[in-house]
Amino acid sequence: MTHSATPSALWFTRCPVPTATGIAADLGWLADEFAPDGIAVRSLQDAPAATARDHHYTHALDGLFREGGNVPALWARSRGEPTRLIGLTWIEERQVILVAADSAIHEAAGLRGRRLAIPRHPLPIDFWRAMALRGFDGALSTAGLSLADTVLVDVPADAHADQWSAELAALREGTVDAVYAKGATALAAAARYGARIAVELDDHPDRRTRINNGTPRPITVRESLLEEQPDLVARYLTVLVRAADWAADHTDELAGVLSRETGADAVSVAGAYRAHSRRDLHIDLSDERLDLLARQEHALRAHGFLAAPVDVRDWAAPEPLRQAAAHGNRLTTAKDPQ
Repeated sequence: MTHSATPSALWFTRCPVPTATGIAADLGWLADEFAPDGIAVRSLQDAPAATARDHHYTHALDGLFREGGNVPALWARSRGEPTRLIGLTWIEERQVILVAADSAIHEAAGLRGRRLAIPRHPLPIDFWRAMALRGFDGALSTAGLSLADTVLVDVPADAHADQWSAELAALREGTVDAVYAKGATALAAAARYGARIAVELDDHPDRRTRINNGTPRPITVRESLLEEQPDLVARYLTVLVRAADWAADHTDELAGVLSRETGADAVSVAGAYRAHSRRDLHIDLSDERLDLLARQEHALRAHGFLAAPVDVRDWAAPEPLRQAAAHGNRLTTAKDPQ
C-alpha cells in the first residue's frame, strides 16, 4: 500500500460524556504521542466555526476521529459518509425516567397511558429526540409495554440552553408526566426542577433495555485516513486503550476528569458514573457490542432517523484495535520484572 504524505494535524471530537478520548486529551497523551512526528492534535470543539461547523455530526472532515453518541455516527454512515467503526465502549450513565415529586408513577408499569416528553431540537440530526424515544422504549419494555401504550408529547427545545431543561420545564408545568434523562447533568437538572426518579434503567439486569445514544458508544474515523495512514490510526487507538486502562486504576483522579468533561459538579458525577462502571471505558469490537449497536441501528431506522440501513459488521474495521492491543501488551511485558 502506498501511503500519502503524513498529515500536519489530526482532529478529534467527543461529546461532554466520559470517553477515552476525553481522558487522553485531558492528560495530554494524544499531543505527546504525535508531537515527535510534527503532527498537531486538535480538538474540534476548539476549532474556528468554519472548520467545526456540523463536522461533529457529519464527520465530513479528513483526519477526524470521533468518539461520541451512536445516533450521529450511524446517521452520518447512513447518508454515505465514508467512515469506519474502530471501537466501541459501554459505560453505564445512570439512565432514568423522571417524574414530578408528587406523581403517582413509581415504576415502569405506571407509564401506561401517560404523556411522555419527546424533545425537538433544530440540529442536523436530533439525537436528543432519538435518546428520549429509545430511553422510553427501554423503560417500557421492562414492564411489557411499548410507546404505543403511551402518549408522546412534542416539546420544542430550541429556546432552552441547558440540557433537559425544556422537558423538565414541561414536567413542572404539568404538560407532560415523564421525562427521560441520563448522566451527571440530568441528576443536577432534576434537583433544580424538583423532579424525582421513578425508573432506574441501570438497575435492570438486561443491558439491552439500556441501548441508547451512548450505549454502546462508537469510535469512528474517516476511511481515507485509515486507508492512507493505518499506522497513525493504530497509534491513536493505542493511546485511547492506555487512557481506558488508566481510568480503571485511578478512580479518584478520574472523578476530576469526568467533572471537566461533563461540566457537572462532583456530586452529580459520583451519582451518575458509579465506580463499578468505569472499567467499561475499555474499548472492544466484540460480537456482543456489535449486536447491541445493530439493535440500535434497527430501532433508529424504525423511528425514521436513518436515511438507509447500516450494516454494523461491514462498517467495523477491527485491525487497528488489534494492533493497539498488541502494542499495549508489548509495553506491559517490557515493564514486567525479569
